Amino acid sequence: MVITVSLVALFGLVLFFLLRSNSLGYGSAFIAVGFGFFLASTGAADPINQLTNDVIAAIRGL
Repeated sequence: MVITVSLVALFGLVLFFLLRSNSLGYGSAFIAVGFGFFLASTGAADPINQLTNDVIAAIRGL
């Protein structure tokens, strides 16, 4: 059984826990930026979505 989770929900959850644990570093900045792009669906969201899909496809291919 495969369970799919929206990337917005996943980034939001990760960002929430990073903020709660006070571990704000480069990783949390990346999560926050990714969350913002996916949530706002700006013009940059299409290239980010394509990059994300390519990374996921590459991981599945391993």
